[in-house]
This record gives sequence, C-alpha cells and structure tokens, in this order.
Amino acid sequence: PFHSPHTDALWAPTRGSRVNMTVALPFDPLDLITSPPLSCASRAVSRGPPARTLPQFARWYRREAVPGRRRRTVAAAVVAVAVGATLSACSGPAAPRSAPAPSAHPGTSGTPPATTAAAGSTTTSRPACTNLAVIDRWPVARRSARLVVAPVLDFGAAAMRAAVSAGAGGMVLLGTAAAPADLAARIRGAGVAPAAAGGPLVMADEEGGGVQRLQPAVASFAWPRDLARTMTPAQVEALAASVGRQMLALGVDVDLAPVLDVDGGAGPSASNPDGARSFSGNPSVVAAYGRAFVRGLTAAGVLSVVKHFPGLGGATGNTDVGPASTRPIATLRTVALPPVRSAIDAGAPAVMVADASVPGLTAAPASLSPAVIGGLLRGQLGFRGLVITDSLSSGAVAGAGFGVEAAAVAAVEAGADMVMFGSTINGAQARLLAPAEVASTVRGIAAAVAGAVASGALPVTRLDDAVVHVLAAEHANLCAGG
Repeated sequence: PFHSPHTDALWAPTRGSRVNMTVALPFDPLDLITSPPLSCASRAVSRGPPARTLPQFARWYRREAVPGRRRRTVAAAVVAVAVGATLSACSGPAAPRSAPAPSAHPGTSGTPPATTAAAGSTTTSRPACTNLAVIDRWPVARRSARLVVAPVLDFGAAAMRAAVSAGAGGMVLLGTAAAPADLAARIRGAGVAPAAAGGPLVMADEEGGGVQRLQPAVASFAWPRDLARTMTPAQVEALAASVGRQMLALGVDVDLAPVLDVDGGAGPSASNPDGARSFSGNPSVVAAYGRAFVRGLTAAGVLSVVKHFPGLGGATGNTDVGPASTRPIATLRTVALPPVRSAIDAGAPAVMVADASVPGLTAAPASLSPAVIGGLLRGQLGFRGLVITDSLSSGAVAGAGFGVEAAAVAAVEAGADMVMFGSTINGAQARLLAPAEVASTVRGIAAAVAGAVASGALPVTRLDDAVVHVLAAEHANLCAGG
C-alpha cells in the first residue's frame, strides 16, 4: 500500500487487480510469497492457475513454469499481483473513497491517517472517521450552502444571523461604518461559532490604504505600493503579522489580501481596479512583498487570500463596473503569474479568481472558467488550497449574461470552492445586502448547486471536494468528540 498525495487514506490493490510489468530480478520473487511475512495460506487468490492459495501457487509455478532466467523474469510480472492480493486478503476490504488533500499548507490537509507503533515496527491504519465521511451524510443542499460567502453590511448582527441560519460557509464584512471595538462579542452574539467548530469563515479586506474594512479597531497602514516603497519585506511581514493578530482578536480569521496584481498605474478607479493596491509594476517586487504579507498573516493565524488571479494589472477596466479583459495569457505568464507561483510556493492557502476574461484562454469571466481554475491554477501551477471567486454579482459577470445563482453553479463546476456575491456595493445591488435578501440569496445559490448535482450537470464528487477544501481552510474536524 502507499499514501497518495490526493487522499487521506491508504490504498491497496483489491482482489483481481491487474499489474503489467516485466522486471528481471537477481532472486526468485516467489520466495517472497512463501516467506512467513507474506504467507496467508487460509486466504484464496481470486484468479490464476488451479492452485488457490499463494503458497500453492508458488509450488505449482516452480513445477510447471519454464525454469531458469526466463522464470525469474516472468515471475516478476505476477509478484505484484500476488503481494497485492495477499495484503488485500489479509487486511480486509479496500478503503472507501477519500477526499483529496487540499494543500501542503499547514492546517489545510484532510484528516490524517492514524499511526500506531509496535515493538520495532510502525503500522499505518485507515482512520475511523474523516470530514468527507461526515459530509457524505449531509443533505446536498447543506453541502452546497457551505460554499457560499454571505455579505454583511456595516457589521449588522441581523445579516450575520441570516448567514448562519442559511448555512453559509463564510461571511464577508463590508461597508464604510467604523468597526466596533466589541466586534468579536457581536459576532458571537449573532450565533457565529468559531470556524474550527463548524462555524463560517469571517472575512474582511485589510489590504492597506483606502481598502481597510476594520478601522479603527485594526490600526491603519499604508497602501501596498507605499509599503513596498518605504519598507523592507521583513518589515512588511512583521506589519502583516500585527494586522493579523488584531483581526483575530476581533473574530475575523480571513484577510482578503494581499493583492498580487502587477500594476504601476494610477488608481484604484472605475477604469483601473488596482493602482496603489498593487505593490509594484515590477513582478519581482510584487512577489517579494506578497510572500512577506502571506507569511505575516499566517504567523498570526489568519488565512490570507491572494488576488486577483490570473492578474488584473493592466486590465481593460474594472470588473466591479462592467466586463473587462486581462492582458493576453502569453503576457500574464511572464508578468502576472510569477508572483502567484511564488506565493503558492511560500504556502499561500487561498486564491481569489477575478471576473475578467483572459484573451487567449477564455472569453468567459475567469471565475467561471475551467481553463483558468482547473487548467491554469490547479493544473499548471499545482495549487491545492481554497479557491474563492470575486463577487459574482459584479458588472462583469452580469454583462456576461449570468445571474448570481447560475454564475455560482458555473463557478463550482469550473473548480471554485467558495462563491461570493454582493461585495461590489453599488446602488443596483443594495437590495442584496438586506438581511432577508442575504438569506434568500444563500439559499437560492444552494438550491441551484443542489439542482445541478441532481441533474448530473455537477458531479457530487466536485461538490464534496469543494466542501472538504472549505473545512480544511477552517481547520474544522467534524469527527471531534466522536
């Protein structure tokens, strides 16, 4: 058996598994079968010659098969099957389906297998319970709701309660009101359990400069561009750690930052979403300061979300307002992707995907594109953490012909784990932020995703994979306490 990077359980071949290989060995591999450690004479092999047990098979093979070097070569072709059958026969049925490990980042992997040590040996056994095993018993609508991030305007307790009652997996704090010093108590008073205990992730944008949702409860700091101009990466790392500690004390465990877009222009504005939100127009500078910000937040125990993949620097417009395109994919590969790859290598646990289209890769919003999420982010960059969309009620998504519910289904099908809405805060969307509308929209998205599963358009394995990523980001153990 071996431990796969894509599962939290051991795998062993089942009876009847076929392995094709030809290897010349300097010893007779059938000696392994009849040796005491691998012998299990009471268990039958399901396929093969008239001999029905492994020792009988070995004796038959030595008597009937061709002798000498050729026998050694051919025997190697069956030894893997024999060993696999022995292990399967002696250890019981094959392991059940298990979830992929979301990330190598500490705290974001699935439930680890139990390991027990005996005198002089170590055995690894399948755990009795995993998060996946628990959520497989949840109704599909409940699983679907865990993928939704609900907007909470101006720290309203009613909106928080609405998000909790609808089963949302996250809530994002928006608006221009000053953050109350007793925010943590307000969050708890609204019935929001800690994420590790199964409650939603609580998110806010603390980027610096003009994008700081938690002032004055979190001390103000400069725009990222000014940070890169006046501070070293080590100083920015220390600053981010301080910001993270202040956020966590308020009950906020996710920072929707840092911005890793490479942009040297003016802004942010209606025509440029980045401007001073970007550390620099130089990819190397963005990579260095982005890594530092991620490390600082991680040290404080706050989940960082790097954005806006695959890169809004140089975009044709602001996707909050309407449709826009990134630079061509060939340019992004050399300019925008290196900072993201650097952050992933440094352990970035989450990535936000933009709503812009990507010339040369997709005409659809990136947040709805399998080519962007499954192909580029998961496939080519090897990211295994949490994938969050930008707001699916944005002008760019609406301009592409999608309502929020349809966009959510498309995003999950494309590989997103969590979907956001209502975070653009413009007049046309004000109604989405009323507590009753928040609950209604969360339930509508959950129903749409569940409907896609029922129709077969969305595989239930994709839904479960997304939920497991969310639970891993929350450090939630659904098996705690039995």
